Amino acid sequence: MSEFEFGGEIAWKPLRAQSVESNLYQFYKRNGFSTLAEFQKKSTDDVAWFWETMLRALDIQFYEPYSQIVDLSRGIPFPKWCVGGKMNIVHNCLDKYQGAPKENQIALKWEGEEGATRTLTYKQLNDEVCKIANGLSALGLKKGDAIGVLMPMTPEIIIAVLAIAKIGAVFLPLFSGYGAGAVATRLNDAGAKALFTADGTFRRGNIVPMKHTADEAVAQCPTIEHVIVLPRAKNRIELRATRDHWWDEIVTMGEEWQGASRTERTDAEDLLMLIYTSGTTGKPKGAVHTHCGFPIKAAQDLFHGLDLKPTDTLYWMTDMGWMMGPWLVYGTLLLGATMFLYDGAPDYPAPNRVWAMVERHNISLLGLSPTFVRALMKYGDEPVKKYSLKSLRAFASTGEPWNPTPWLWLFNTVGNGQLPIINYSGGTEIAGGILMGNFLAPEKPGSFAGPLPGMDADVVDENGNSVRGRVGELVIRKPWIGMTRGFWHDDQRYLDTYWSRFPNVWVHGDFCAVDDDGLWYILGRSDDVIKVAGKRLGPAEVESALARHPAVQESAAIGVPDAVKGEALVCFVMLKAGYREYGETGRQGDRETGRQGNRETGRQGEKEIEKELRELLTEELGKALLPKAIYFVNDLPRTRNAKIMRRVARAVYLGNDPGDVSALENPQAVDEIRGVIK
Repeated sequence: MSEFEFGGEIAWKPLRAQSVESNLYQFYKRNGFSTLAEFQKKSTDDVAWFWETMLRALDIQFYEPYSQIVDLSRGIPFPKWCVGGKMNIVHNCLDKYQGAPKENQIALKWEGEEGATRTLTYKQLNDEVCKIANGLSALGLKKGDAIGVLMPMTPEIIIAVLAIAKIGAVFLPLFSGYGAGAVATRLNDAGAKALFTADGTFRRGNIVPMKHTADEAVAQCPTIEHVIVLPRAKNRIELRATRDHWWDEIVTMGEEWQGASRTERTDAEDLLMLIYTSGTTGKPKGAVHTHCGFPIKAAQDLFHGLDLKPTDTLYWMTDMGWMMGPWLVYGTLLLGATMFLYDGAPDYPAPNRVWAMVERHNISLLGLSPTFVRALMKYGDEPVKKYSLKSLRAFASTGEPWNPTPWLWLFNTVGNGQLPIINYSGGTEIAGGILMGNFLAPEKPGSFAGPLPGMDADVVDENGNSVRGRVGELVIRKPWIGMTRGFWHDDQRYLDTYWSRFPNVWVHGDFCAVDDDGLWYILGRSDDVIKVAGKRLGPAEVESALARHPAVQESAAIGVPDAVKGEALVCFVMLKAGYREYGETGRQGDRETGRQGNRETGRQGEKEIEKELRELLTEELGKALLPKAIYFVNDLPRTRNAKIMRRVARAVYLGNDPGDVSALENPQAVDEIRGVIK
């Protein structure tokens, strides 16, 4: 079918009840369409109609109505939405529910790694948001001021995010694991006036300090006037007089504030959030998002794709510094559902932690990553089977392509072959997804139902022509309400990144394919794709083949320059616990006798595994695509949301600057790669 292997057998088909009761089915029927295909076509042929219809469906309330849903006078790359309208997203997330029955519904459930729990109703959440918003106003912070948030995933982070928007200020998400340099770069670029942080948080039973990092960063940021500190870990920190404030101090200031506790009447296109994405080169890019943009797209994706209903509790494993954090907040609240937050390592103190929380908190929709699933598979079925997961009705996944083996384990072992895995792919600049599964389409391992409504996506060849049944570039041909309004103070970089290849076409940077059944597949970043002797090779294809070996836990495949083939394949392989360090023979083979494996024996064991892996790749890919080298490592560079950073591995292999690695969960993996390639 193509140079890549994709597709396979259908694993899941929706039951009729799942389909007809879904938000997507009810939505297109209610709007007069007999089929999803008719509705999908209308949603992209007439984007103004579609997004206006979504605003009504989501009950997005305006202080002053807009005169035009979309203005394209500056061209497709720079649309203006809800022209002339005034609205604040916090009014639609909280204010409009107050005094109605909805105010008593639980908006937020939380659990900490240490076992603490907390819940907040919509009324309680609104009350806390008002106090912090008033406190910010009392400090002199106002509309348009950028405020950073470097906090653990506690209820207070949700309160801070909403309070910032309530006063019309600009929310600046910061990954909780960033170092001081990465925090300072983003604060300075945004000209931030204040920073929310915490004394520390918990990770695998240890206290992770945060205030010290914040202090180092703020020392490099002359615009910061206030630092607000949550006492999460109760560890010793230093407070700087006049600049630093405990969280409770801001609450008290808010309670005593004489100003009205009202939501700022922002323009629909006023800046809501600056969220930075990291590349392997250059400074981080600040994606610009507005009140009527990012939150609307987030809610639409949750509504149509994940089928989020007011009765659902959604847990998506993420950090507020990643797009999926704000996406979870705005989307869940706009749909009047319940979000669940967990602050800690998801496999601590045991690999059953997530399943225990699903049972304990009646989680119905669970968002995770393929990497997380691969990590849990090694523990077998027992940690899953101990718990009742009857509350679950779907999984969801984003961040990286699936390999079939972990997809099928999640589907069969955890979901008993009954729950869909809603695959989701897009990006920070998208404000959500381009492609997504749904409750109407069948699923194959790793597949997507197709583009979300309103997303005019296509797969094209090198000339920009549509292709099917083979691999091409994922593009978008029409604007959508959630698209970034550009990069902060850098429109040219925005145009160069997405709009420079084909006229008025967004090129996303993913390789994609559509199979004979109309199901879509993401096959990796196009700049990750390897071209060996003219043959394109997807990292996911190599990694899926390697995963079939019983010793392999995870791997990363990269392409490196080669004088003969153009590029050659190099693989970094993580072995399962029983095979690590000295190889199968050196560490596992002598368990029965109790003899300790020695280093030389271990090397021999690794050589045997490498030989078997080469034979496996020969069988799967052919001799022409055999790797130049296979290296065994204890870990791979990955972000906190478990996305493997192949480009970092490639840069290190080539001796180049890996760029901004501050978002890595495990920066030591970079040093390990340097060590094994010597």
